[in-house]
Amino acid sequence: QVHLVESGGGSVQAGGSLRLSCVASGYTYSRYLMGWFRQAPGKEREWVAAIDSDGNSKYVDSVRGRFTISKGAAKNSIFLQMNSLKPEDSGIYYCAADPWTPIISGNYGKTAAYNYWGQGTQVTVSS
Repeated sequence: QVHLVESGGGSVQAGGSLRLSCVASGYTYSRYLMGWFRQAPGKEREWVAAIDSDGNSKYVDSVRGRFTISKGAAKNSIFLQMNSLKPEDSGIYYCAADPWTPIISGNYGKTAAYNYWGQGTQVTVSS
């Protein structure tokens, strides 16, 4: 059974930083595509960034240059460093993982591409 656990959310003022972590336990596959999505109240879940087990990464335009997704030292763990946060970055951030979707497929931004999801961590950015 694969379990994804996110941590690191919180409340910050605009311009501040947060670092989110995601650890996938029970993940026995040799490869992964892992991503971060976020969902604000009343809005659809939005893809933010993705990384594969080779370290290839992708970002949505709205966060490129401010957010950095990276692989953790622990196997099957990733981080999302969020700098220069804006109120529109607020929402519940979800970690997702999939062992079969290659990042080159271009499907990294689709929720259907991921088989495993965490429970989410709240990020609130005040102006």
